[in-house]
Amino acid sequence: MSDALPIPEEWPEYSIDPQGGDPLTQDLTSPYDKGDLCWILVCTILCWQITPAIGFYYAGMHRRKAALTMIFQSLFCASACGIQFWIYGYSLYQSHATNPFLGNGSLAALHNVLAQPSLANTDIPDLLYACFGFTFVTATAMILAGAMLERGRLWPSMLFLLCWTTFVYYVLAYFEWNPNGWLYQLGVYDFAGSGPVHIASGFSALAWSMMLGPRIADSTIADRKRGIHYKPHNPFLMGLGTVFIWFGWFAFNGASTANLSLRSVYVVINTNLAACGGGIGWVLLEYLYSGKFSIWGFCSGIISGLVGITPAAGFVPVYTAALVGLMTSSCCFFTNKYKYLLSIDEGLDIFAIHGVGGFVGDILTGFFAAKFVPALDGVSGDSYDGGWWDHNWKQMGYQLAAATTCAVWSFTISCILLFIINKIPGCHIRASEEDEIKGLDFKYLHDVDEEQESRLFGIGSGGVGHITGAAPNEGVGILSGSPEGGSTPSSTKEKERESVQPAKRD
Repeated sequence: MSDALPIPEEWPEYSIDPQGGDPLTQDLTSPYDKGDLCWILVCTILCWQITPAIGFYYAGMHRRKAALTMIFQSLFCASACGIQFWIYGYSLYQSHATNPFLGNGSLAALHNVLAQPSLANTDIPDLLYACFGFTFVTATAMILAGAMLERGRLWPSMLFLLCWTTFVYYVLAYFEWNPNGWLYQLGVYDFAGSGPVHIASGFSALAWSMMLGPRIADSTIADRKRGIHYKPHNPFLMGLGTVFIWFGWFAFNGASTANLSLRSVYVVINTNLAACGGGIGWVLLEYLYSGKFSIWGFCSGIISGLVGITPAAGFVPVYTAALVGLMTSSCCFFTNKYKYLLSIDEGLDIFAIHGVGGFVGDILTGFFAAKFVPALDGVSGDSYDGGWWDHNWKQMGYQLAAATTCAVWSFTISCILLFIINKIPGCHIRASEEDEIKGLDFKYLHDVDEEQESRLFGIGSGGVGHITGAAPNEGVGILSGSPEGGSTPSSTKEKERESVQPAKRD
């Protein structure tokens, strides 16, 4: 065995050697910058924890009887979607295909994925970009998973998530991220995944909520139209989830440069400023309408800002980042405030924050993009023309086309998939009335103590009773984004006292 292995002077043609060389006779690592490799690999590890962090965030927003189900779903997305990514997902959107719509199976099971330069950036190997990419699909699936909100059956939900990533996420990812994708060829700016991640999950969540119908435990149709929702059962868990999401988003956006450069630093600064602007913007609007702040509002604003800056972080000047977060957050706030007009029970605001936020972020990217920002990566040079600020007027049209394409495709395909799954024997998507009232945790998880659940929800030998105020933080209230403000009107409280009896305790 020789002390020093020869290194390739230049990479062989992909068609000749898709792996990039022979690791037994060549040092395939040496042509790459170790700083780039370290940056992307560390960011991959940090980015992974966004998926369980979303689970914590959603668990806090749920009522307690379904909170653990969201933790379970986050682990499912991290595991099952990760295996799916390895089997065929990466190949569907990063294979060296020539058609403008979808990849092929040439990289299935990460076959031939090794040392060749990645399609995203020749500064890193294909294997490392694949490693980074699986964290995106798991987080995106988990964003969507919250739409089952207390009334979706677990098995059909998991089946839908795997079908959705196949026919929605990977298709849109190929459109925008593969150099042969038609939106990429069009010249769309989407730095870290507004279209495949946020717009797709947001509009699909709207479709899922519509197909499931409203929760039966909501008070009345009239109350639902006025914006009545169950308050988050654990604001502390929401805040903790938001902290980890914010933390992971530095890696989510920062490593999307696919190298370590001044642009990476710029992206991290833009990400932080947008989150700050989004959080402050939401709580100020909340205070203006209700006279109070809320942890829920601050968390929603922060995430709205992060969503808005996702497509823009590597394109817009740093002095516009907080404004992008503020404007996105404001649009999400008012969408949430008037979402009752849709008469759809979408209680986790996935459509308002991710769907609308991603759409707005795409448009703002086309407006504020500056040609000097991408050039900071040391690779792009003058290959980007900027947006309106650089007098590239047509960029807004490209951004609008991409956002609309992602919204329509994700909503339509989601409706079709849910309709088909619901027709499969044993795969109806809606939980039974009894299971919904008792809670999905009680239905699916051993972790829930049966006797404790019976006392909590008033379930005795006589059958299933009403959900009551037995848990002090499980009551019905109006969230701050609703038309009525921050607290339940006295008339509603009186009506609840008349119609709902406290659960008997032993």
